[in-house]
Amino acid sequence: MTAAREVELEGHIIDSGMMQASFGIIMDMGGSFEVEEFAIGREKTEESYARLLVEAPDEETLQSIVHELHQNGANPSDPKDATLQRAPKDKVVPYGFYSTTNHPTEVRIDGEWVDVEDIEMDCAVIVEDREGANGGPRAHTKVLSGVEEGDAVVTGETGIRVSPPERPRDREGAFGFMQGGVSSERPSESTIRQVGDAIDETKREGGDVLAVCGPALIHSGAREDLARLVREGFIDMLSIGNGFAVHDLERDLYGTSLGMDTESLDHPRKGHKHHIYTISEIIREGGIREAVESGTVESGVMYECVENDVPFVIAGSIRDDGPLPDTITDSMEAQNAIREQAHEADLVLMLSTLLHSVAVGNCLPSTTRTVCVDINPATVTQLLDRGSDQAVGMVTDIGTFVPILADHLLDEE
Repeated sequence: MTAAREVELEGHIIDSGMMQASFGIIMDMGGSFEVEEFAIGREKTEESYARLLVEAPDEETLQSIVHELHQNGANPSDPKDATLQRAPKDKVVPYGFYSTTNHPTEVRIDGEWVDVEDIEMDCAVIVEDREGANGGPRAHTKVLSGVEEGDAVVTGETGIRVSPPERPRDREGAFGFMQGGVSSERPSESTIRQVGDAIDETKREGGDVLAVCGPALIHSGAREDLARLVREGFIDMLSIGNGFAVHDLERDLYGTSLGMDTESLDHPRKGHKHHIYTISEIIREGGIREAVESGTVESGVMYECVENDVPFVIAGSIRDDGPLPDTITDSMEAQNAIREQAHEADLVLMLSTLLHSVAVGNCLPSTTRTVCVDINPATVTQLLDRGSDQAVGMVTDIGTFVPILADHLLDEE
């Protein structure tokens, strides 16, 4: 006996590929479908609607198909309230808990749809009473390590609505280019100028720009240009590892980055010791801010962050030398600090750092505009494939990208 369920697709389901993807999911997983209703949006900004009857040979197969469709943005046509179960103890969720995507999500509580706050992938959804005069239920995400005994956790997929970001046909404006995937064939300067326009528009709208930077940015000679962007207010937050901060500070103290002069490309005598000497000097001062305030450090990205009150998170790793006093060595504490930045960001620049960018990307909603730049096309592809629907990837040298970006933004002022 076959099992069947109706699902709905709404929005720019043709242009985004959502409808085609849904058809493929159903057939690939052994199901079939009938289109019961289909209304096509005929204007650029007009949305489309489709209602499908999905059939499968048994209930288990149907549940699997509906799960995949739900991840793709299809929702049941007869929604019921979400199912809640209490967490049995700290860090333990009920069996069958709903694991979030990074798309905007709502849960149905007492017949009303409630937005899930701080959406990111691979989290549990917790429902609780809202404090204050507003009252009513509140839904928000928690990582598994943050779940507490007694939390009301959403389980199953009933009463959950996922909305992948729209991709309307009208892509004009500063952000219109940010849905074009990855290419090393595009004219780099033209694309960099478009990235600059997107940053400028974000700032004019009161948004925040987060830069996620790897040590290669310092090695490539782009340090001074990134420092200019921080100084002039185009970078609002910095997410980095211990290595980036050390190389930036080493450049100020010794004129080298990991022992190499970034201007002459020479390796000064005993230059290999500059890295560890730098760490020692900053530890002696008590931290980066203290080193800037004492006059020990007088230039660079970290200097400009301190001087212009730009917050930075330095997340440590097992590979770190030292580390610097400002480096967060507890991985969960670092993850939470990164998560806080990610939730505040309106535009994210991922600049030549795969692992750190993946860490930040895991915390981002799919609606956050993201620019990924790396000389390795595999790195850019891997970052974009993690789920952002409003992203652009550039395969180019970071030492070319940042100076052109800075010139474009600062020359227009």
